[in-house]
Amino acid sequence: MSLAGKSAFVTGGGSGVGAAIALTLAAEGARVTICGRRSGPLNAVAGRGSGIHPVVCDITDEAAISDAIAAAAPDIVVANAGVSESAPFTGTSLAAFQRMVDVNLTGTFLTLREGARVMKDKPWGRLVAIASTAGLKGYAYVAPYAAAKHGVVGMVKSVALEFARKGVTANAVCPGFLDTEMTERTIANIVEKTGRSPEAARAWLEATNPMHRLVPPDDVARAVLWLCSPGSDMVTGQAISVSGGET
Repeated sequence: MSLAGKSAFVTGGGSGVGAAIALTLAAEGARVTICGRRSGPLNAVAGRGSGIHPVVCDITDEAAISDAIAAAAPDIVVANAGVSESAPFTGTSLAAFQRMVDVNLTGTFLTLREGARVMKDKPWGRLVAIASTAGLKGYAYVAPYAAAKHGVVGMVKSVALEFARKGVTANAVCPGFLDTEMTERTIANIVEKTGRSPEAARAWLEATNPMHRLVPPDDVARAVLWLCSPGSDMVTGQAISVSGGET
């Protein structure tokens, strides 16, 4: 699965799944640029692997993400950055809805669009969005997040058709609840709003997975690696669930 000679760009690369993806691609020989809003976590990840270059960038800033991707000239773009909030639907403000759309959908759109622009004259390219099982089904209390992730899945399917004869594939990877910092924040939110213990809140999330465990970030990273490796050329326009059998 060597990616020697390939260049990759990973958003949200300073923690969680983004960091795991960056380290996995770099370990296979790719030159990897990671972007995020905080230099400290980015530099820490860059220090854990060779060939990883950190760039501070907000994916919702059109000019900034365009410049960052153009400078990296990647063969592989992974739109991983995202945020999550929860609230009852009737108590969700327009501002909260817009935040979910801005980062999870618009930011992914800008990332994939700029990646596609760089790849349009290349014979090979990979566009990968890290969506969620929330892009395949509904969950209570996260309607804006689920709406944005459904949008990501639909966008990937459309992009895949446009590039189907150009050597560039576009796919979404859809994890269930992940064993990451974002889920720890979700657990803290459950504790605050329900009075459950952290252990009970974590167990409740684990119970949504048929394997009764949170999804390891490395499993998502290996799914991305497969999509970027030989033998995946005919895989495009797919939403690949990495969720322990959750339906």
